[in-house]
Amino acid sequence: MRRLGIDVGGTGVKGNLVDTGTGELLAERVRIETPHPATPEAVADTVAAVVAEHDYDGPVGITLPSVVKTGIAHTAANIDPAWPGTDAVTLFGERLGRRPVFVLNDADAAGLAEVRFGAGAGRRGVVCMLTIGTGIGSALFLDGRLLPSSEFGHLQVDGHDAESRASTAAREREELSWPKWAKRFSRYLQVLEDLIWPDLFILGGGVSKKPDKWLPLLEARTEIVVAQLQNQAGIVGAAMAAAEDTSP
Repeated sequence: MRRLGIDVGGTGVKGNLVDTGTGELLAERVRIETPHPATPEAVADTVAAVVAEHDYDGPVGITLPSVVKTGIAHTAANIDPAWPGTDAVTLFGERLGRRPVFVLNDADAAGLAEVRFGAGAGRRGVVCMLTIGTGIGSALFLDGRLLPSSEFGHLQVDGHDAESRASTAAREREELSWPKWAKRFSRYLQVLEDLIWPDLFILGGGVSKKPDKWLPLLEARTEIVVAQLQNQAGIVGAAMAAAEDTSP
């Protein structure tokens, strides 16, 4: 089944057509910079521009860096503070010509893709997907079933919001070396381990493009693997939501 997935991130809005039976990308990815400020209206316009670049008129899956429940955005850690309370399904549906839209958290979407087609395929037990970029997103699975909106990036670690010190944005902002960043991220993983006792960590997001720089430096008792779909997982998961109505 062919579906269009749109991944709204802190720096870019990306979209592609996906074969939801295989996870294969079917066209060239379209990326437009995320507007600033990233208000609901501005993001909806950008999503519409990405959709318009594809020869497609069916249902669309859309991710947001926000807790999303029954189509309503509830948080706005890395987008405009106007988002909480926004009916995202109605907003995008009207902007895209009232076609069916399915909206879900960006990390949940990436996790769905990795558990179906990537590093978590066939793995049972507790699997935690972490997307590392502007913030830290999380997706939690038990025997392949998603527990949505885990939001582990906002755990308090040594008195700090985890993503404020261990995200890619934090590493770049503070000009941390890879060993210094890996030490911080290891501490975050250890706190998370003591909370949920996972069987597998899958690490994705932009950082997954350079695993040789940081993966050997991490210290945790849990098995750690790199996301196989890398930065395309959100697009694939969004398309899956449009095909299967797996949005929360």
